[in-house]
Amino acid sequence: MVEVKFRKAEKKDTEKVLFFIKELAMYEIMADQVEATPEILEKNLFGPQPRAEVIFATESDREIGFVLFFHNFSTFLGKPGIYIEDLFVLPEYRGKGVGKALIAYIAGLAVERDCGRIEWWVLNWNPARRLYDGIGAESMDEWVVYRLSGDNLHKMAKRLPEIAG
Repeated sequence: MVEVKFRKAEKKDTEKVLFFIKELAMYEIMADQVEATPEILEKNLFGPQPRAEVIFATESDREIGFVLFFHNFSTFLGKPGIYIEDLFVLPEYRGKGVGKALIAYIAGLAVERDCGRIEWWVLNWNPARRLYDGIGAESMDEWVVYRLSGDNLHKMAKRLPEIAG
């Protein structure tokens, strides 16, 4: 086990956030899909309307993991939730409780903020699924994820006048 402390990312941490995003992308074999830049992250994480939050797990003032999350909303519960977009722990710290500590930290925020749940996606081959199963998280196998992005997103947005009349 590692003695983990937590700190909220600040504007000065933009490059560090991007580092963790790129490390996660390499781990997930998706490095070619990272389009984020320091400027994009600074605007969306630390600008006038922050869209997400980042918490670092640290040991001896070194960032060893991170979680990037934002609020969503459950109409069925009538409450906000927290969606974990990214959670990553440096390889040399895996299996030492850092990932579990990050989830516990987010769970504490969810309770403090009166959220009804925490959700995240995980690749089916990711060994972290054992951790998630072990803490009582439930796989939502009956749900199918859809994504509209890139050119198709722009094409759909342009169709509004034709669709809405």
